[in-house]
Amino acid sequence: MPTSYDTPDVLDRRDGPHGEVVLRRHGDRLEIIANGCFLMDTSDGRSERRLVDAALDALPGRDRPDVLIGGLGVGFSLAHAAAEPRWGRIAVVEREPAIVEWHRTGPLSAISAEALADPRTEIVEADLVAYVNETSDTYDALCLDIDNGPGWTVTEGNAQLYGEAGLAGCARVLRPGGVLAVWSAQPSAEFEETLWNAGFQQVRTEEIPVARGVPDVVHLAVRPG
Repeated sequence: MPTSYDTPDVLDRRDGPHGEVVLRRHGDRLEIIANGCFLMDTSDGRSERRLVDAALDALPGRDRPDVLIGGLGVGFSLAHAAAEPRWGRIAVVEREPAIVEWHRTGPLSAISAEALADPRTEIVEADLVAYVNETSDTYDALCLDIDNGPGWTVTEGNAQLYGEAGLAGCARVLRPGGVLAVWSAQPSAEFEETLWNAGFQQVRTEEIPVARGVPDVVHLAVRPG
């Protein structure tokens, strides 16, 4: 017999600047859907946390490095970064006002409330593609989790971020020796090659086992300097 756990319960649905975003509850987890594409849920989070840890591990010897997180999502990366005292400034760029609101006053505050109250945390409501090309701020690490991967973007405009021109923007906001970490649902040899061609060094891909299915990955690269 079907149960309430079989059919997601829509908690909120918004028409945002880049299309429809939906927050729904499915059993004991919360899910974010954008334009009909599943983005992430609260069932695990180990790969989102590893995204932040891998970037920090690649910055040995830096005193309180600053991190820019691309995409607020369900808040796992932000919460994990804020729980780490070694980080300095923690900026998060999120383009969907609804997602920011779900964290500030909605159901996702259960994950992010403490992190949002941290004085190191800043939420920037902007499109990341534009932000990396316009901001005057620089960071020691840039952790990207705005798509399901370089080849599986939520909106067409995001695709430019993973080409050489977009990666030049990413390098622009990184300090010399800074780390770019990109979350993906699957590895991409093509993206690794693009990182090399864009001038990044120490390019590698780290697999993160998940509860079900194939491993997630984090692509890592270092800006020369």
